Amino acid sequence: MPHKMTLTGSATGPLREYDRYVAFDMREKGSPSAPKGLKKSTFISYTVFVAKKAFNKTGLTKKSIMHEKILVQGEPTLDIPIDECPGEIGIICFQITVLPNKNDKEANESKDKKEAQQEVSKAQQEVAATKQEEKQEPVAKEANTVQPEVNETPAQEKKAAPPKKQQPFQPKGTKDIVSFDDIIVPEAFLKTRPNPVKTEEVIEFVKRTGHLDKPLTIEKETKALKDGYRRYIVAKTMKMDNVPVVYDYQK
Repeated sequence: MPHKMTLTGSATGPLREYDRYVAFDMREKGSPSAPKGLKKSTFISYTVFVAKKAFNKTGLTKKSIMHEKILVQGEPTLDIPIDECPGEIGIICFQITVLPNKNDKEANESKDKKEAQQEVSKAQQEVAATKQEEKQEPVAKEANTVQPEVNETPAQEKKAAPPKKQQPFQPKGTKDIVSFDDIIVPEAFLKTRPNPVKTEEVIEFVKRTGHLDKPLTIEKETKALKDGYRRYIVAKTMKMDNVPVVYDYQK
């Protein structure tokens, strides 16, 4: 079975053009923690080779590739001459995608927060208006007994209204939150390549909501990934420190 690799980040060197393809360099850091008894992984430099046709579709240029965050999926090679492949490992690119930058993500989050604040403010205004209308109603002889109800009803509505506007912080079904770096990915997953279109859809979902659409499934004791490799890739791409999970025996 062919090797599969996924890289995320920006180019660390200028774009180099050849007859039918372009090349650029990237660096990928390893996990900060390693299984007990093993040494930690280190930085590895890569040289990525992309067909010109595929590269032109991304809209990247010689200048923007140094600043844009990209997702590269391909296969490793060691057969390219060092003058064309200064990186330690060459990557034959099958798929290249430009990822949303941090400013776009912050802008979307700011917009979501602003809309949420507007909704809460609108609910508070409706409660205040209801309270004002009840105060203006004729109370006649039963004003003393009716007044406590007028004071209590808006207060209860005010307390009940905000929770209805709150959004869930984690996807439905989440049983626990674990550190992303604690999850171990079996070799069988590393040999697969998730559909890039569906992967991009999950990335867009995380941009809008701030969390994954579904929890990952792992073994409780070993933290080995059992299901949700696409969401694992998205969490890595979005540099999420913690991820929602369910345990294998609960599935």
